[in-house]
Amino acid sequence: MDIHKAYYNSPIGKIEITGNDEGIISVFFIEENIDKSPSLLASDNFNKKESSKVITDCIQQLDEYFASTRRQFELKLNPEGTEFQKKVWSKLIKIPYGKTKSYLDIAKQIGDANANRAVGNANAKNPVSIIVPCHRVIGNTGELVGYSGGMWRKEWLLNHENSAVFGKQIELF
Repeated sequence: MDIHKAYYNSPIGKIEITGNDEGIISVFFIEENIDKSPSLLASDNFNKKESSKVITDCIQQLDEYFASTRRQFELKLNPEGTEFQKKVWSKLIKIPYGKTKSYLDIAKQIGDANANRAVGNANAKNPVSIIVPCHRVIGNTGELVGYSGGMWRKEWLLNHENSAVFGKQIELF
C-alpha cells in the first residue's frame, strides 16, 4: 500500500503529514527548515491531483482549524500503536474543542484510575498531533505538562482554541 507524504506550513511550524488509503498515519511537527509556500509543501513525489484524498482532506481541515472555522476533524485515521495507546487516543478525540482533561480524567475513562503514567506515555506517543488532541491533556492540578511538539506549541494551541470559543485568549499560568 502506497504511503503518501506532504508538508504543511502552520502558524506554529512545519508539519509532516503521512497517510495511505486507510487513513492518516501521522501528523508531526518537524524542525527542519522548509522554505517554500503556500501552506501545502510538496515532497518530491507529491502531486495534489494524484495524492491520497486523505492527505488533501487533512490539509484542508488543518487550514480550517487554523482559521478557527473547524472545531472537529472528520478524517479517517490509521495511526500505529498498541491497543492501550489506541484506547487512550480514542478518549482524546472526545475532548471538546477549547476544553481540557487531566491525565487522571483519561485514566478514569479507560477504567483504571491508577493508569496516570501509562496514559501520559500513550499521550506522548500520539502520532497524530492536533487531530488527536493530546494538547488538550493537562496535569492533574491544572498545569501544562508535556507536549512532544514543544510546550510553547501546546500553549499556543490551547489559546487558539479558547480564543475561538471565548473571543479572547486565556491566561494559562
